[in-house]
Amino acid sequence: MKSVLVIGMGRFGKHLSKKMQELGNDVMIIDKDEELISEFASDFTDSQIGDCRVEGVLQSLGINNFDICFVAIGEDFQASLEITALLKDLNAKWVVTKARSDIQKKLLKRIGADEVVYPERDTAEKLAIRYNAKNIFDYIQLTPEYSIYEIPIMDLWVGKNMSDLGIRKKYKVNIIAIKNENILDPMPSPNYVFRENDHIIVIGKSSDVFKLTSLT
Repeated sequence: MKSVLVIGMGRFGKHLSKKMQELGNDVMIIDKDEELISEFASDFTDSQIGDCRVEGVLQSLGINNFDICFVAIGEDFQASLEITALLKDLNAKWVVTKARSDIQKKLLKRIGADEVVYPERDTAEKLAIRYNAKNIFDYIQLTPEYSIYEIPIMDLWVGKNMSDLGIRKKYKVNIIAIKNENILDPMPSPNYVFRENDHIIVIGKSSDVFKLTSLT
């Protein structure tokens, strides 16, 4: 369990806070909008109304007691910069700040942000990958070249075992799990016999995975 501070309760901050709370973390939220805090206060460990660009407001929170501080402000980049800098001045352990462009990322990293995220861009890229290629159900990018994909098996694989099909050699992807009706089998045996409705979780180059999905 981690102690988490979320600054800014817009769409991103709201969803992030709720998910962190669901995962069993202690979450404190803060926003200068009194109506937003009143709406969500009862859902979280603690809440406060305040403008985090004011150093005294952040000092009152005991910043060094939080494992992670999220700066989830989307519209006011100047505020994000100021708050990120203040958090680092107050010895925040780990600061994650939302950005919208590479230029914003460079500036945020320069003033001390430990991590910069692009939620809108990442979501858009994930959707583009899913709908650009045939039969991709989920996708996680690891590097610009390699990713993890959830894809259906080919119909002709049903009833055959994994090792006999020579998937790694033939298609240049590695199977790391098999999923059937939301039941996941991690690290499947080479002797696993494919069943109808199986999905495979594979890691490989995007170009190789796309070639495979075009055949399913």
